[in-house]
Amino acid sequence: MAKFEDQVKNEYFKWLYNYGCKSKTNNKISYHKLFVLLYDTTFDFYHYSDLNRAMDGTDLRYRFAYTVKYDTSIVMDILDKPCSVLEMILALAIKCEETIMDNPKYGDRTLQWFWSMLKNLGLAYMTDERFDKKIANDILYNFMERRYEPNGKGGLFYIPNYDGDLTQLDIWSQLGIYLDDFD
Repeated sequence: MAKFEDQVKNEYFKWLYNYGCKSKTNNKISYHKLFVLLYDTTFDFYHYSDLNRAMDGTDLRYRFAYTVKYDTSIVMDILDKPCSVLEMILALAIKCEETIMDNPKYGDRTLQWFWSMLKNLGLAYMTDERFDKKIANDILYNFMERRYEPNGKGGLFYIPNYDGDLTQLDIWSQLGIYLDDFD
Protein backbone atom coordinates (compact mmCIF):
# COMPACT_ATOMS: atom_id res chain seq x y z
CA MET A 1 0.00 0.00 0.00
CA ALA A 2 2.89 2.38 0.73
CA LYS A 3 3.90 2.17 -2.91
CA PHE A 4 0.43 3.24 -4.05
CA GLU A 5 0.38 6.05 -1.46
CA ASP A 6 3.70 7.35 -2.78
CA GLN A 7 2.39 7.06 -6.33
CA VAL A 8 -0.71 9.11 -5.50
CA LYS A 9 1.33 11.75 -3.67
CA ASN A 10 3.77 12.04 -6.57
CA GLU A 11 0.99 12.13 -9.16
CA TYR A 12 -0.85 14.81 -7.20
CA PHE A 13 2.22 17.02 -6.98
CA LYS A 14 2.87 16.57 -10.72
CA TRP A 15 -0.77 17.39 -11.41
CA LEU A 16 -0.49 20.62 -9.38
CA TYR A 17 2.80 21.49 -11.04
CA ASN A 18 1.47 20.89 -14.54
CA TYR A 19 -1.72 22.80 -13.77
CA GLY A 20 0.25 25.82 -12.56
CA CYS A 21 2.94 25.70 -15.21
CA LYS A 22 0.97 24.77 -18.35
CA SER A 23 2.37 27.52 -20.54
CA LYS A 24 5.13 28.76 -18.26
CA THR A 25 7.75 26.09 -18.65
CA ASN A 26 9.63 24.35 -21.38
CA ASN A 27 12.58 21.99 -21.42
CA LYS A 28 14.91 24.78 -20.29
CA ILE A 29 12.87 26.45 -17.55
CA SER A 30 11.67 24.72 -14.40
CA TYR A 31 9.92 25.94 -11.27
CA HIS A 32 10.12 22.56 -9.56
CA LYS A 33 12.04 23.79 -6.49
CA LEU A 34 9.61 26.67 -5.93
CA PHE A 35 6.58 24.43 -6.32
CA VAL A 36 8.04 21.87 -3.90
CA LEU A 37 8.49 24.62 -1.31
CA LEU A 38 4.98 25.99 -1.93
CA TYR A 39 3.56 22.48 -1.61
CA ASP A 40 5.55 21.64 1.50
CA THR A 41 4.55 24.89 3.24
CA THR A 42 1.30 24.74 5.17
CA PHE A 43 -1.03 27.65 4.49
CA ASP A 44 -1.39 29.34 7.87
CA PHE A 45 -4.06 32.00 7.81
CA TYR A 46 -4.52 35.23 9.69
CA HIS A 47 -8.25 35.79 9.28
CA TYR A 48 -10.75 33.14 10.28
CA SER A 49 -12.61 33.57 6.98
CA ASP A 50 -9.43 32.54 5.16
CA LEU A 51 -10.29 29.05 6.34
CA ASN A 52 -12.45 29.09 3.18
CA ARG A 53 -9.32 29.55 1.08
CA ALA A 54 -7.72 26.57 2.83
CA MET A 55 -10.84 24.49 2.19
CA ASP A 56 -10.80 25.48 -1.49
CA GLY A 57 -7.17 24.39 -1.59
CA THR A 58 -7.82 20.96 -0.14
CA ASP A 59 -10.83 20.61 -2.44
CA LEU A 60 -8.37 20.50 -5.34
CA ARG A 61 -7.70 16.96 -4.18
CA TYR A 62 -11.24 16.02 -5.24
CA ARG A 63 -10.66 17.57 -8.65
CA PHE A 64 -7.43 15.61 -8.95
CA ALA A 65 -9.13 12.33 -7.99
CA TYR A 66 -11.88 12.94 -10.53
CA THR A 67 -9.38 13.88 -13.26
CA VAL A 68 -7.18 10.81 -12.80
CA LYS A 69 -10.16 8.56 -11.98
CA TYR A 70 -9.06 7.50 -8.51
CA ASP A 71 -11.47 6.74 -5.71
CA THR A 72 -12.00 10.06 -3.95
CA SER A 73 -12.06 8.67 -0.43
CA ILE A 74 -8.74 6.87 -0.98
CA VAL A 75 -7.12 10.02 -2.38
CA MET A 76 -8.42 12.10 0.52
CA ASP A 77 -7.05 9.57 3.02
CA ILE A 78 -3.64 9.52 1.34
CA LEU A 79 -3.43 13.32 0.96
CA ASP A 80 -4.60 13.91 4.52
CA LYS A 81 -2.58 16.99 5.44
CA PRO A 82 -3.38 20.69 5.89
CA CYS A 83 -3.75 22.89 2.84
CA SER A 84 -0.46 23.98 1.31
CA VAL A 85 0.33 27.46 0.04
CA LEU A 86 0.48 26.03 -3.49
CA GLU A 87 -2.99 24.51 -3.19
CA MET A 88 -4.46 27.71 -1.74
CA ILE A 89 -3.05 30.00 -4.44
CA LEU A 90 -3.91 27.65 -7.29
CA ALA A 91 -7.43 27.08 -5.95
CA LEU A 92 -7.90 30.83 -5.54
CA ALA A 93 -6.84 31.40 -9.16
CA ILE A 94 -9.25 28.70 -10.34
CA LYS A 95 -12.11 30.08 -8.24
CA CYS A 96 -11.39 33.60 -9.45
CA GLU A 97 -11.62 32.48 -13.07
CA GLU A 98 -14.54 30.09 -12.73
CA THR A 99 -16.79 32.15 -10.45
CA ILE A 100 -15.93 35.80 -11.10
CA MET A 101 -13.83 36.47 -14.20
CA ASP A 102 -15.03 33.79 -16.62
CA ASN A 103 -15.28 35.41 -20.03
CA PRO A 104 -15.22 33.34 -23.24
CA LYS A 105 -13.90 36.40 -25.07
CA TYR A 106 -10.61 36.11 -23.15
CA GLY A 107 -10.47 32.35 -22.62
CA ASP A 108 -9.29 30.65 -19.46
CA ARG A 109 -7.12 33.09 -17.49
CA THR A 110 -6.52 30.87 -14.46
CA LEU A 111 -2.78 30.92 -15.03
CA GLN A 112 -2.81 34.70 -15.40
CA TRP A 113 -4.34 35.02 -11.92
CA PHE A 114 -2.03 32.37 -10.46
CA TRP A 115 1.20 33.88 -11.82
CA SER A 116 0.04 37.39 -10.98
CA MET A 117 -0.19 36.34 -7.34
CA LEU A 118 3.25 34.71 -7.47
CA LYS A 119 4.64 37.84 -9.11
CA ASN A 120 3.07 40.09 -6.46
CA LEU A 121 4.60 37.91 -3.76
CA GLY A 122 8.00 38.23 -5.44
CA LEU A 123 8.30 34.53 -6.30
CA ALA A 124 7.60 34.41 -10.04
CA TYR A 125 11.25 34.89 -11.00
CA MET A 126 12.40 31.91 -8.91
CA THR A 127 13.13 29.35 -11.58
CA ASP A 128 15.23 26.40 -10.43
CA GLU A 129 18.36 28.28 -11.51
CA ARG A 130 17.40 31.36 -9.44
CA PHE A 131 15.71 29.63 -6.52
CA ASP A 132 16.76 30.83 -3.08
CA LYS A 133 15.03 28.84 -0.36
CA LYS A 134 15.76 31.34 2.40
CA ILE A 135 14.36 34.27 0.44
CA ALA A 136 11.33 32.23 -0.65
CA ASN A 137 10.66 31.13 2.94
CA ASP A 138 10.94 34.73 4.14
CA ILE A 139 8.46 35.85 1.47
CA LEU A 140 5.98 33.14 2.48
CA TYR A 141 6.40 33.94 6.17
CA ASN A 142 5.82 37.66 5.53
CA PHE A 143 2.76 36.87 3.41
CA MET A 144 1.14 34.59 5.98
CA GLU A 145 1.99 36.91 8.88
CA ARG A 146 0.60 39.88 6.91
CA ARG A 147 3.95 41.64 6.96
CA TYR A 148 3.47 43.35 3.65
CA GLU A 149 2.55 46.88 2.72
CA PRO A 150 -1.02 48.16 3.25
CA ASN A 151 -1.42 48.48 -0.54
CA GLY A 152 -0.63 44.77 -0.85
CA LYS A 153 2.94 45.05 -2.10
CA GLY A 154 4.56 41.80 -0.97
CA GLY A 155 1.18 40.06 -0.66
CA LEU A 156 -0.99 38.31 -3.22
CA PHE A 157 -2.61 41.50 -4.54
CA TYR A 158 -0.70 44.71 -5.10
CA ILE A 159 -2.90 47.75 -5.69
CA PRO A 160 -0.58 50.78 -6.04
CA ASN A 161 -3.15 53.49 -5.35
CA TYR A 162 -5.10 51.69 -2.63
CA ASP A 163 -5.56 53.94 0.40
CA GLY A 164 -6.87 51.29 2.81
CA ASP A 165 -5.00 48.49 4.53
CA LEU A 166 -5.19 45.16 2.72
CA THR A 167 -3.31 43.46 5.55
CA GLN A 168 -6.45 43.77 7.66
CA LEU A 169 -8.75 42.09 5.11
CA ASP A 170 -9.33 38.44 4.35
CA ILE A 171 -7.90 37.15 1.08
CA TRP A 172 -11.26 36.94 -0.72
CA SER A 173 -11.96 40.62 0.03
CA GLN A 174 -8.47 41.53 -1.15
CA LEU A 175 -9.15 39.66 -4.41
CA GLY A 176 -12.40 41.56 -4.91
CA ILE A 177 -10.69 44.93 -4.47
CA TYR A 178 -7.86 43.84 -6.79
CA LEU A 179 -10.31 42.77 -9.49
CA ASP A 180 -12.28 46.02 -9.15
CA ASP A 181 -9.00 47.89 -9.66
CA PHE A 182 -8.01 45.47 -12.47
CA ASP A 183 -11.12 46.28 -14.51
